[in-house]
Amino acid sequence: QVQLVESGGGLVQAGVPLRLSCAASGTIFSICAMGWYRQAPGKQRELVADITGRGRTHFVDSVKGRFTVSRDNAKNTVYLQMNSLKPEDTAVYYCNVVCGSTEYWGQGTQVTVSS
Repeated sequence: QVQLVESGGGLVQAGVPLRLSCAASGTIFSICAMGWYRQAPGKQRELVADITGRGRTHFVDSVKGRFTVSRDNAKNTVYLQMNSLKPEDTAVYYCNVVCGSTEYWGQGTQVTVSS
C-alpha cells in the first residue's frame, strides 16, 4: 500500500517562494504520474501541476511561469517549487500519484499567502 506524506506548507507573504515535497512510502514505479492538486475554500479541487514518468510536465494556466514540478524517482518524491506566490494561491495542496488505474492521495498541506 502506498502512502503519500506532504510537507513544506505554511504561511508566507506574497512573492516569497515555497517548496512542497511529497514522499511516497511503498513502491512508486517510474511510470507513475505524480502531481499536485489544490483546493481553496468554496472552490473545486483543481490540478496545479503534474509530471509523467518520462518527465513531461503540465501546469494549470494560473501558475505557468511561477511554479515548477519535479520528481526524484530514487526517493519516490515529487516537489512543487512555488515562486512569486499570490494570495490567490492560498489553498490546501494535495499530492497525487496515478499508477495505471490506481490513484493515491496525500492528506494535504495548507499554503496561505498573505498580501
